[in-house]
Amino acid sequence: MTTPITVSPTDIRRLFITRQRLAGPRPAPTAEGLLEVARDLGCIQLDPISAVARTNLLVPWSRLGSYDPALFDRLLWQDRSLFEYWAHCASIVLTEDYPIHHAHMKNHRAGDGPWAKRVRDWMSKNQKLVDEVFAALRERDHVSSKEFDGRTAFSWTSSGWTDDRNVSRLLYYLWIQGFIMVSRRKGQLREWSLTERVLPDWTPREDLSEREVVRRSAERSLRVLGIARQADIVRNFVRSRYNGLPSILKELEAEGRIVRVEIKGEESEGKNWRGPWYSHADDLAQLESLRSPDWEGRTTLLSPFDNLICDRVRTELLFDFEFRVEIYVPKEKRQYGYYVLPILHGDRLIGRMDPTMDRKANRLNINAVYAEPDAPATHAAGRAIAAAVQDLATFLGAQEIAYSGQVPDAWRKALC
Repeated sequence: MTTPITVSPTDIRRLFITRQRLAGPRPAPTAEGLLEVARDLGCIQLDPISAVARTNLLVPWSRLGSYDPALFDRLLWQDRSLFEYWAHCASIVLTEDYPIHHAHMKNHRAGDGPWAKRVRDWMSKNQKLVDEVFAALRERDHVSSKEFDGRTAFSWTSSGWTDDRNVSRLLYYLWIQGFIMVSRRKGQLREWSLTERVLPDWTPREDLSEREVVRRSAERSLRVLGIARQADIVRNFVRSRYNGLPSILKELEAEGRIVRVEIKGEESEGKNWRGPWYSHADDLAQLESLRSPDWEGRTTLLSPFDNLICDRVRTELLFDFEFRVEIYVPKEKRQYGYYVLPILHGDRLIGRMDPTMDRKANRLNINAVYAEPDAPATHAAGRAIAAAVQDLATFLGAQEIAYSGQVPDAWRKALC
């Protein structure tokens, strides 16, 4: 084993932010730039909440600045360079990564766990409905769940919102198993088609072994994270689907594909940095430039589901930033707000903002702004945040920005 490379917590943050395309030159706000961001992130989460904008639109905005969302639709529904599938949750993923996701589809079809068996048994009892769905899909390119409303089915039972939602459950399982894909959306309504009709001819179709799938996924995850532990890798990209990861990391290390790093420096004191920590060999050349006193990150706002902060444990360790989504918390019990956007400034998360977009009035309402205890109390930081808010307003088509709640005194003049 080679001697580990020594890094500081600042190095980890800066490489993470850079690999996430939140520092350095911005990709162009074009279809190619969007695809570049998707490649570097591996997946972009889907979520229907649009208090500001849907997260799959906000994540690229944080990296590109204002862009035309129609470009995203082109990549999804025309070029088919992207498609919807389950990565670390319901996500937009790359068609070029299809072999990785196809392995997961096959596992769902053939899995021998209790859940997989329950799903197969339930689908078998609903064979008539399955046959009707496939008949409709063979007949038409785009089929919505509404077409099967009222059909008799053996009920899917659960203790949550999926209870007795039989058609949507059936379509979901056919999707997870890879038989069908989302072929387009009308608003939030998904329409479905057979997988072979959705995927373009150039789709890679290698039949990978499970070990090769985990190997590729681990390398992708580590490159997304910059420097990470095994637990960080497991919680990223294809979350929790890394069977045999310890031996694969040893193999990659022996081949020189990844290297161990050791965390040192004053900032690391008093925290549990227990490793081992790894970095991908292809990213080592960037470390020296990240240590330059001239290094500059950007100031932007992040979706609550942004890839930079989706692992809450890692976020707290690297940024000293405790973040919880309060969407399902009763209003009177919320600490910060309904749909709160963390504020990234350089290599720190310095605050959070509670905005809502009033689409009827074309107004971006800023309900409150909060600064972290160690946030820079400077007018310059306030100006940088104000510029990010203005760019968000432009992206959303807002003609006005209105501040109605608390704003830190040091930032008030720049923001309000």
